[in-house]
Amino acid sequence: MGFLEQSFDIKDMPVAEDRDFAPIPAGWYTAAIVGAESKTTKAGTGNYIAVRFDVIGPEHQGRVVWCNLNTRNPNPKAEEIGRQQLGDIMRAIGLSKLEDTDQMLGGNLSIKVTVKNDPTYGPGNEVKAFKAIEGSTPPVAAPAATAPPAPPWASK
Repeated sequence: MGFLEQSFDIKDMPVAEDRDFAPIPAGWYTAAIVGAESKTTKAGTGNYIAVRFDVIGPEHQGRVVWCNLNTRNPNPKAEEIGRQQLGDIMRAIGLSKLEDTDQMLGGNLSIKVTVKNDPTYGPGNEVKAFKAIEGSTPPVAAPAATAPPAPPWASK
């Protein structure tokens, strides 16, 4: 038995909001990256970045969709797809180099959402593509610095 340090009365308990968890329709949406975290796969054999997107328009504002990007995976095709998606996100939000998932936070981009039917969980959303917001130019990341040519006396 576990005694509580206080008493709870049902009349003082808040009522949960009625929230809609149905998937949003397939299409392109403007979204903000509000969460990005590096995680290890359940099997412990790979890594992925879990990204949370909050839809900001043109419809379904406030809805949330998630995407996992494989960055290291024993399946080379899964890793290739994940890295391609990560590159698309970086280009869309203007990152030339990513060393910390926090660098992604606050990035705005267009995401292509589809509806998939999971046999266990039912219908849900999946993010399939990423691009810069139409009509905008993502910030241009500074090009990588190139080393100056070696002086003639330094050649071997």
